[in-house]
Amino acid sequence: MSRFVSVPAISLLLAIPPLTAAAQEEGFRLALPIDCTPGEDCVVQNYVDSDPGPGVADFSCGPLSYDGHKGTDFRLATIARQGEGVDVLAAAPGVVQGTRNNMLDILQGWEGAPDLGGRDCGNGLVIDHGDGWETQYCHMAKGSVTVSPGDRVETGDRLGLVGLSGQSQFPHLHISVRRNGEVVDPFDPEGRAECGAAPTQTLWAEPLDYVPGGLLDAGTAPGVPEWEAVQSGTANGEIGPDRPLVLWGFVFGAREGDRLRLAIEGPQGEVIDEEMPLDRTQAQLFRAAGLRAPEGGWPDGRYEGRVTLLRGDRVLGERVVPIELGG
Repeated sequence: MSRFVSVPAISLLLAIPPLTAAAQEEGFRLALPIDCTPGEDCVVQNYVDSDPGPGVADFSCGPLSYDGHKGTDFRLATIARQGEGVDVLAAAPGVVQGTRNNMLDILQGWEGAPDLGGRDCGNGLVIDHGDGWETQYCHMAKGSVTVSPGDRVETGDRLGLVGLSGQSQFPHLHISVRRNGEVVDPFDPEGRAECGAAPTQTLWAEPLDYVPGGLLDAGTAPGVPEWEAVQSGTANGEIGPDRPLVLWGFVFGAREGDRLRLAIEGPQGEVIDEEMPLDRTQAQLFRAAGLRAPEGGWPDGRYEGRVTLLRGDRVLGERVVPIELGG
């Protein structure tokens, strides 16, 4: 992520006196920088890349990062959820050093996405916390940033809204942590984490569990949905008695060898029960399975779709989708 200090508008800032370091006596700590509950309505999609070479590894040696990633990505499941308005919050007290607030909200790769011109962070801000610590917040919604350079903020203060601006492949907040200009992984600030083990010390005031993958969304449609509809949160469609019945699941953090099971039970028993092997590691994907309506149409009654992500014998996520057909 590019630092905001390279943006011309920020170079015009007047000198701002540093913060007092009273809080530093107890150590620098971060609150959750987004108004959501990790594991419920948001997930950490990417961590700081801890591999110094061309490879990729998060702090636990897992694949939830990409080469050179310098922050933590708190993602929302869909663009529809982002559109409801999710607040970005100050993770620690400090002084705002610079902001950007005028870039479009559109995923990179979608039609109409602009050339970023090096502004990969999109809309956001940088906060100086004193003692060499600073945080940077990226990909916020256009026009949502509520603070200005020179403003003092406290932990939990609203800074704006999660958006889609900059180099973004999904709706999320990227937060970078730096000390004296060097990137610090808030999950492993001392760089001592061991593969597969939870670190003994983090910068988070409240512990955040490492979630190695899971389900973002699931639903039904009268056909296999388009990828953009799944990302947008608009993939569900009305199932009629004579229309196909399709169950789909939206996954993050998939690894080669995982399996996605798609099953539907109806009034007369099993409709679908398909287990799909996932043949490669991917940040996000969706799979769907379904059947055309039988002759005479689907029987009236209650159906239940179940989407399950499996890694070996471990269930990483499961969603139940109720379906009502007929009266």
